[in-house]
Amino acid sequence: MKRPPVLSRAAGRGLARFAGARAAALVPQARLGGPMPWVIAIMIALTAIAAAFGLALDNLADNARAEISGGLTVQLVEPLPDERNRQAEVAVAILSNHEGVAQVRRVPDAELEALIEPWLGDVGELEDAIPVPALVDVRLRGPVTDRRIAQLRQALARQVPAARIDGQAVWLEPVFAAITSLQWLAMGLVVLLALTSAAAVWLAARSALGSNRDTIEIVHLLGGTDGQIARIFQRSIGFDALFGGAIGLALGTAAILVLGRQFAALGSGMVAGGGLALADWLLLAAIPLIGVALAMLTARLTVLAELRRML
Repeated sequence: MKRPPVLSRAAGRGLARFAGARAAALVPQARLGGPMPWVIAIMIALTAIAAAFGLALDNLADNARAEISGGLTVQLVEPLPDERNRQAEVAVAILSNHEGVAQVRRVPDAELEALIEPWLGDVGELEDAIPVPALVDVRLRGPVTDRRIAQLRQALARQVPAARIDGQAVWLEPVFAAITSLQWLAMGLVVLLALTSAAAVWLAARSALGSNRDTIEIVHLLGGTDGQIARIFQRSIGFDALFGGAIGLALGTAAILVLGRQFAALGSGMVAGGGLALADWLLLAAIPLIGVALAMLTARLTVLAELRRML
């Protein structure tokens, strides 16, 4: 049987230095022309978007918790406007002198009406039918606890009977629970995409082994080891993964920036707290490197397992 020129030179020199580009020429690979780099690019782009989504949600939740930490809202549910205003002034005076209270502010009626108007329309026309309660925003020194809320209720009970005290964090607990669920979803998508990428590399490595079976058998006859052959495929997959990862990161970053501008245009303070920090961008930049390492490890393990079975 006539041996390929590369194999003839390898046989003459021995396979002691069976590595690098010279060794890769023994098993030709269609690098950058096949589908593998583009499959990896798509997977990396989707992974970057999913990871950015999870990181943004984490930042949003942390900023929201920090903002409402120590916050309380006192509602004065009183149908008579004069009595409601009197009790609001008394509540502000009592809370301002209470130990442990850092800041007290009565929410202006105009601000309340602006908040309610999108839902109920002109509040002035509905005042007789639906009296709007007065609100007092309270900021405590330290966290809000049930014990501290009970103390404030006791302090207001005699002179401000219409007062209802609620922790601001309680209102947002369903929101935080939904954010946590979405974070787990993002993490699950990242893991699923990583497994899908590994499966694609596994299929590509098996296909390349099958198409180069005869050449691999000759390499074995010339003294090549399984580890040396695995390095050829590992190197080829590494280049494909590096190229695809760079393209995927560029596509994912572009999508993240576009989505970020769209959410920023909403003008919501809570949404604004979900921006990505420098550490988050560095983590996203590491995704292609992790993808390359995963692809090379998968290729090596696949080739070694298949060589043990086929030879």
